[in-house]
Amino acid sequence: MVHTHVTQCARFGRNLYRGRWASAAARLRSAMLVWLGAAPLALAAATVTAADAPREPLTVDAFSVVRIHAKVVPHARSRETLGPEREGTGIVIDSSGLILTIGYLIQEAESVEIATTDGRPLPASVIAYDFATGFGLLRALKAPPIRPIEFGVSANLGEREPVLIVGFDGVAPAFVVSRRAFAGYWEYLLDEAIYTAPVTVNWQGAALINKEGKLLGVGSLAVGDALGARARLPGNMFVPIDLLKPILGDLIAQGKSAAKPRPWLGVNTQDLQGKMMVTRVSPESPAEEAGLASGDIIVGVRGEPVQGHADFYRKLWASGEAGAEVMLDVLKGAEIKQLGVKSIDRNQYLRPRPTF
Repeated sequence: MVHTHVTQCARFGRNLYRGRWASAAARLRSAMLVWLGAAPLALAAATVTAADAPREPLTVDAFSVVRIHAKVVPHARSRETLGPEREGTGIVIDSSGLILTIGYLIQEAESVEIATTDGRPLPASVIAYDFATGFGLLRALKAPPIRPIEFGVSANLGEREPVLIVGFDGVAPAFVVSRRAFAGYWEYLLDEAIYTAPVTVNWQGAALINKEGKLLGVGSLAVGDALGARARLPGNMFVPIDLLKPILGDLIAQGKSAAKPRPWLGVNTQDLQGKMMVTRVSPESPAEEAGLASGDIIVGVRGEPVQGHADFYRKLWASGEAGAEVMLDVLKGAEIKQLGVKSIDRNQYLRPRPTF
């Protein structure tokens, strides 16, 4: 079954390059719905339409994407975890060279280049990185000769809908398999992310596109649980484009959202039966200065117990703006201690600090 599904997905990609979206989507729908246990629906979806007529071949330029290559400053805080050089996809969203991507690609960047399918690099500058959503913005020194993509409405995207994942190196067909929260171990939370399957490579900054050719999300991660608790299914997580719309003007004008910065501690954590086991403390971070260490277990915030990452982050951010002292209940060895952590705006921790 899985082999058949993968084969049909590959055919879908080839048909796309011949301009056969409707027919290819129907075949992918059939394969995915059978894989997800919906055979009756799959049979109904397998109809071949009149859109099967051959058309001019497409390249990824037609989907408004470019390659991004970034080099970070030598002493970057994120160098250890994200590497000194980063590559992924950018999405052209206006005619002046404004490019949307996933922010970690350009975090602490010293230099950034973009390139279209002709391979010629163009310098670009970092405009913004919004930690709350994960979006990053660039502006190319010269606008690439690519038509900007239109935004779709990600809130209307339902499960089992066919989509395309478009990276700088190609196009991969997929299905939306769930819409639910995502909580990262690095103090990051989305109330509702988009999860797709099957998993694809080079997802970083990739465009999630519907059959109307509109942008629905930006690629962030590969995950092993795209279906959540229902089953173990590898897939990808996307940040919904609707999260960008209210803040885009502020990101362009000011380099940041108008929202007050959240308190940041500098801890990576693992969910241990609802409690937060510290797995890494960022050097010279508020958490390190307060005495938190790997192996400590955070059991509460301000005397209130925590139940999982999402609950921990919501209680943390409810402590006030960046700069507020956050009271943590921490299990160190066999003793629970209260630690006051003087939080900061995460931007203040980066090297170099943003000048926008």
